[in-house]
Amino acid sequence: MLFRGRSALRGIAARSTAMAVGVVTAVTTGLAAAPVVHASPSATGALRWAPCDAEAEPGAECATLTVPVDWNRPDGPKLDLSVARRQATEAGARVGSMVFGPGGPGDSGVGMVVGNVSRFSPEVRRSFDIVSFDPRGVGGSNPVTCSGELLAERPSPELRSQADFDATMAYNRRLRADCRARTGPVFDHLDTAQTVRDLDALRAALGERKLTFHGSSYGTLLGAQYAEAYPRRVRAMVLESVMDHSVRTTRDFLRSEVSTAEDSFQEFVKWCDGAADCALHGRDVRAVWQGLLDRAGRGELEDPAKPGTSLSRSDLVNKKAFRKFYKADYAGLATEIARMHASEPLPASPTSVAPLPLATPVFCSDWRLPVRDYEEYASLVSMMNRTAPDLPYLLPIHMTAACLGAPTANPQHRLRVHGAPPILLSNALHDPATGYAWAVSVARQLGRSGVLLTYEGHGHGSVTSGPCMEDAVDSYLTDLAVPPWGTSCPREPF
Repeated sequence: MLFRGRSALRGIAARSTAMAVGVVTAVTTGLAAAPVVHASPSATGALRWAPCDAEAEPGAECATLTVPVDWNRPDGPKLDLSVARRQATEAGARVGSMVFGPGGPGDSGVGMVVGNVSRFSPEVRRSFDIVSFDPRGVGGSNPVTCSGELLAERPSPELRSQADFDATMAYNRRLRADCRARTGPVFDHLDTAQTVRDLDALRAALGERKLTFHGSSYGTLLGAQYAEAYPRRVRAMVLESVMDHSVRTTRDFLRSEVSTAEDSFQEFVKWCDGAADCALHGRDVRAVWQGLLDRAGRGELEDPAKPGTSLSRSDLVNKKAFRKFYKADYAGLATEIARMHASEPLPASPTSVAPLPLATPVFCSDWRLPVRDYEEYASLVSMMNRTAPDLPYLLPIHMTAACLGAPTANPQHRLRVHGAPPILLSNALHDPATGYAWAVSVARQLGRSGVLLTYEGHGHGSVTSGPCMEDAVDSYLTDLAVPPWGTSCPREPF
């Protein structure tokens, strides 16, 4: 049954959900203390809105907000943040501004507002000015810049020896030095704790006494830490596809990430077994997939997007399967697997490693994921392969390798939020990137403020997954109507 109206939604019987994928046990011993955050100094200048560039869809307005590079030195160097908005579509229904916290890290909030405003429901667009920004180091906000040649030299995360481990550490030092020299002083101040202060400055510049916020994926880390720093400045906050920043150890982080990805692969296989329209229906899906992995490992699998070039195992896993899991596009994945399986093998050749996104330094500054040596690294990879045998060398191990030796300004800790209003967390049971267990954990850390809305379906992102989810979130944002504890919404058809 689908719940289609606000009154119907408010009458949903509360249902507690026992299912959790890859349960994470939060550890308190040895965690970093919550940061002490003081009132943000005023940002420089008011927001002066003007139409965005000619390529933008009509109605988008852009501005810049000047903030300190280092909020601990407010009189030091400054940084211009790129900001965009679309005004509420019905002036008489306007509630205020809602700030969207983009994911990634590395996604452009400006790009979302300018080119993908349909991501937000008609009710939210009617009631709020939709505002977002490019986080520091991203897009139009002093983007991280590095040598293309050096990025192309990135070593494979498939380390084979201590010499490979040492070479990766040395490469990371060279790359950080290059990026720092090209990017400027903001390179050392990319962490989410700094962005929290940027967000509060944006709230003030918008003239909002309290913040209405919707964070997605990595943007949930920004929202949660804002609520920790400024609990009484929150009006409403939606955290969609929730990051759990209390996962302390490298092993626990990698295990939780690959567990939830493997769950999505298993759900794909289950769907294909039962769906007559699956392009692999009636076949051993795992065997077909393993065959592709073997061909990719030998450099014999052609990249459908680049005829004549080989597709690496990493790209097969992360760019083909994992991206399809994000949208729960199981039919599309099955079709692509079938086509690749039927393709002629290429002559065996070495495969290259694609450069990581330039926003990797943002991740490294927020996550302390130490690895002592090659022996420990190999142990971690072995654990990942046991946990997710169908998905070798998932992106989290790439990120871990890229962060080896990097300083961490904003390491993991349990949230300490006191005095915040209800905060709505939204997560799918089968999210490939931010597992349901993470949302359960963060809701518990938020205590009385945490309200978890469960989508009983698949994919990364759940707010617009059918009328039940959409109505619940819309009612909360516009009317501050909080769903009953334990509310869940049924899975929408694929």
